[in-house]
Amino acid sequence: MKIILLLSLFLSTLGCSTLNSGLDKWSSLNSNQREYQVKAAWVRRTTEKDNLGFRKINRMTPVLAGDLVIQGNGLDGLVAYDRKNGQERWRLPIANGAEPSATLIRDRLFVGASDGNFYSIEASTGKVQWTFETKSENLAAPLLDEGIVYFLAGNSVFYALDAVTGRQLWLHSRQDTSVFSIRGGSQAALHNGHLYVGFSDGSLVALNAKTGSTLWETQLNRNKRFRDIDATPVVDGNQIYVAGYDDKLYCISTDKGETLWRVDGGGYSAVTIIGDKMLYPTTQGEVWALNKSNGEKIWSYKLKEGIATQIKTYKGAAVFGESQGSLRFLDLNSGKQLGSFEPGRGILSAPQVDEKAGRIYFISGEANLYAVDAGWIKTPYF
Repeated sequence: MKIILLLSLFLSTLGCSTLNSGLDKWSSLNSNQREYQVKAAWVRRTTEKDNLGFRKINRMTPVLAGDLVIQGNGLDGLVAYDRKNGQERWRLPIANGAEPSATLIRDRLFVGASDGNFYSIEASTGKVQWTFETKSENLAAPLLDEGIVYFLAGNSVFYALDAVTGRQLWLHSRQDTSVFSIRGGSQAALHNGHLYVGFSDGSLVALNAKTGSTLWETQLNRNKRFRDIDATPVVDGNQIYVAGYDDKLYCISTDKGETLWRVDGGGYSAVTIIGDKMLYPTTQGEVWALNKSNGEKIWSYKLKEGIATQIKTYKGAAVFGESQGSLRFLDLNSGKQLGSFEPGRGILSAPQVDEKAGRIYFISGEANLYAVDAGWIKTPYF
């Protein structure tokens, strides 16, 4: 039986931090007397009780649903808060919590959980519409398209379910003979009726979205240690960008699965494409800006510890969490730091950005949900 290893970032002990440790703002001044200010609007503990046992993994990206922000934790379930003031609106207990990110369509939330079930939930009330038993932990975010929800279970079985009823339409199962695996799973990418999914055996597979039949598959990561393709494939035109954990970043053709180019340096999270470049959080503890046509490096940013989450854009900045550090804001053009925010115990979830409100949401390693405001402010000249 495969032994699931937690990433070193998940097991790191960073010392004690209080809930209020991140409430002090961080700021930086530039020559134009402007200050990039990052400060907490509110913070809430998402667990119903204090976790006095083994540290759990909290990496679900917050979901914005109307006036709610919905957050899952790795201990006891899902909870919804008012986006403006953090007032709790509903709570759904789930044994062992919900670790992966969720997908929202109108008032329906789809998420896999660690209790061996996949859930369809009414987002406004937290009422469960249906459950589907996978008999395995569910560690990957689902994808929804044309009334079908697709997701990869922790036992390397990829499912297609009817989104209304939860009825299974088809599945694709793979046998992974590797002894060790990184904890996580790839969200599928969809393009022109084809699904592209990474598996823990190091393969990238193209499937027919309607039937589940295999169109092509290619073995990317052949390392003997961690072969996982946990990063979500990103499709841009006729190219797919996907990374192996301790391997490389690959550019693959969508039609035949041929490798067009590769860059040494593994990744756990998906790339973020911005115009003619992309941002890549590597497992070497760096963030790279690359030319998306050939993978040439434009700039890099070195983290002090850990690795970066998937990167989001926010008003001309790149924002991401550090697994053993802070929420960071970088200038998109130069990679220079603009500001940061320290929540304690690191950040494993990609942040959720609300540019209109000027707010970013994320869950910390301690399962605290933060709402922070960030942006440039004018400062008095002395």
